[in-house]
Amino acid sequence: MTNSIDEIREADLLFVTGSNTTEAHPIIAMEMKRAVQNGAKLIVSDPRKIWMADIADIHMQLRPGTDVWLLNAMAHVIITEGLADEEFIQKNTDGFENVRAAVAKYTPEEAEKVTGVPADDIRRSARMYATTKKAGIYYTLGITEHTHGTDNVYCLANLVLMTGHLGKRSAGMNPLRGQNNVQGANDSGASPIFYPGYQKVTDDEARVKFQEAWGVELSPNEGQNLNVMLKSVIKGTVRGLYVMGEDIVISEPNVSKLEVGLNENCEFLVCQEIFHNVTTRFADVVFPGSTFAEKDGVFTNSDRRVQRVRKAVDPPGNAREDWRILIDFAKASGYPMPDYASPAEIYDEMSALTPKVAGISHARLEDNVKGLQWPCPEPDHPGTPTLHMDGPLNGTAHFQAVEYRPSAELPDDEYPLVLSTGRILYHYNAATQTRRESGPVAKQNRNFIEINRKDARKLGIENGQIVQVVSRRGAVDAEVMVSPRMRIGCVWMPMHFAEARANILTNDAGDAVTQTGEYKVCAVRIEAGNGHSNGNG
Repeated sequence: MTNSIDEIREADLLFVTGSNTTEAHPIIAMEMKRAVQNGAKLIVSDPRKIWMADIADIHMQLRPGTDVWLLNAMAHVIITEGLADEEFIQKNTDGFENVRAAVAKYTPEEAEKVTGVPADDIRRSARMYATTKKAGIYYTLGITEHTHGTDNVYCLANLVLMTGHLGKRSAGMNPLRGQNNVQGANDSGASPIFYPGYQKVTDDEARVKFQEAWGVELSPNEGQNLNVMLKSVIKGTVRGLYVMGEDIVISEPNVSKLEVGLNENCEFLVCQEIFHNVTTRFADVVFPGSTFAEKDGVFTNSDRRVQRVRKAVDPPGNAREDWRILIDFAKASGYPMPDYASPAEIYDEMSALTPKVAGISHARLEDNVKGLQWPCPEPDHPGTPTLHMDGPLNGTAHFQAVEYRPSAELPDDEYPLVLSTGRILYHYNAATQTRRESGPVAKQNRNFIEINRKDARKLGIENGQIVQVVSRRGAVDAEVMVSPRMRIGCVWMPMHFAEARANILTNDAGDAVTQTGEYKVCAVRIEAGNGHSNGNG
């Protein structure tokens, strides 16, 4: 995030796209609601009529997978109507002329044909966003989980840059992280292309620095990310995995294929977990890890805010703090990792090697309840709530011209409906934790499929009926939820339910840059069953 969560309530305009914020990020959604109550305008772009759409000034209910058309059309309006911030562009960016040329043909009228969004709504949204000073973009997996997810992000960045909505409070470009401390994991180097603090593994100077600190020779080559690794498991070119804190057999796309890879090609699987889950069924070894309440350390949230986490209780039974398990594993694997005395010592080492957090330490965070936001390069630095206030951090921000590419799998006569997947308020990710609690289970205890009333009538299915949802990759049973939130021709399922895994259906065709699967667009059909539910959901 370029900006801070607490800046949301001061915004004059919020552009929320590809984010069911109320259910996936309810605390951030509360800030958005406060902003709207305070008079902020709200634009929502989402194929479903999510709750935020009910309070929005404009809801652009686009066809799934047509974000590039929509965003390029907004850019077209901004440029052709003279609403671009030419001074900001000239001073801080390059590549704008390439974008100007690329979006010339993306008129709102042509965009309406592809996206289904009225041309007038596209124009009004573009004008509102461009002419409002404190206007922020907020997005998440509805933007990135496509074969063109990186292109979607480029288009959003283009809108930010051409309007000069960068380096200002309550503006900027703000991806919302989907899990606690995902930001902190990335910051700490849990990435195949970066050392801690986003120092590239291909950078000789950075590599030498970490080699000297760790006393081991490091590869100059980028590694494989999760999406590539799991495809390699399926192919049999990766034969061992260490999975920590993720139930990949629920969360990954086209999981039936992954299960075959784990059974036939993965010779050794280690899982480090707080509970048994679907993936631990395939494990050769399970290390019992610790929860957030059973260890000391720091968490870093979506807006780069580093905060202390303090141990409240000891891990039960044979469970141990994760860092202690990793140290012992490293030693057993042949690397003499030091016996760190505490997480504070580990963080001090990272700070010494990482300029972005050089001014942060456990000791400094003890009396700082709100935490510190990186970049925080010095021990007396106050942290950075808003990025780029003195201009782009790297000197120049780059426009990226993007052309529309259709999703990898579109509906046809055999599979006439477009399926998207996501999260619901009552369950968290793979639901390893939330489905063990009676409250969330009472609210939602089975998988369901949302469908427009007209589509349900056409298929001869009723609310509460159990149906089979079928894609080219598999089939799952789900309860019908006839819903006015859905576009005609589109259906939606949550991903939390192990006994009816939506990701048996989804497409593992990957984004060209990140290889992220196309969870948000795959073709399905619905086959009517004979059963009805007990009324839950």
